[in-house]
Amino acid sequence: MSSHQNRCAIVTGATSGIGAAIARALAARGYALLLVGRRQSEGDALAKALNTHDTPARFLAADLSDPTAPDTVVQAATEHFGGVDVLINNAGVMTHGTAEQTSDADWDHMIGVNVTAVFRLSRAVLPALRARGGGAIVNVASDWALTGARGAVAYAVSKAAVAQLTRCMALDHAGENIRINAVCPGDTNTPMIARGLTGADRTAKLASYGAQVPMGRVGTPEDVADVTTFLVSDAARYMTGTLIPVDGGMTAG
Repeated sequence: MSSHQNRCAIVTGATSGIGAAIARALAARGYALLLVGRRQSEGDALAKALNTHDTPARFLAADLSDPTAPDTVVQAATEHFGGVDVLINNAGVMTHGTAEQTSDADWDHMIGVNVTAVFRLSRAVLPALRARGGGAIVNVASDWALTGARGAVAYAVSKAAVAQLTRCMALDHAGENIRINAVCPGDTNTPMIARGLTGADRTAKLASYGAQVPMGRVGTPEDVADVTTFLVSDAARYMTGTLIPVDGGMTAG
């Protein structure tokens, strides 16, 4: 029996890519799961695939930019599973553009989804974590939270804000046994990368990205999921406020 039996994790942006990989990894470790996303059919399919007697999973369709969504998410997890032990803030959006190419609407949307929604859900889950005697939050940021970025000003700024939110909340809640860390993926083989390309064209584009990475390839969702599950585990019990690159060495240079 898993040591994580009877623990509950909320995973946002869970319907594909990194979020789905994290959900599968947590299910394998015995967590009950509340999966959150916008795509009902994909979410229902993933919940059905992961749902067992030992690791129950449910999907909740929610738009996290709605100010009422965080309370709804936490309430659903508490009602279904009796409490919350882990929050994975993975949901996010990305647009490219320099400052001159970024409209007010693009900026507001990026900050709203990537920063404000993360802040609101993290704030909303604190009483539930406190009621369990502590817990863990992992924010999915980006290697661009740690370095400058060309042609993606709004996205990079939003992820840098997530990094600082991680540090500040970690300090505020360290004394409550609530650990808050972030993973910072580099280029990762998800639907967000090389968008619009398929088949050989997509394979070639991923290879070109991978050629720029010291380890010679782009990341996989499982690369990020493995680090994330470590951060919520007891093996990381003395870690909080950390920003861990999962980028094949891109930020090392």
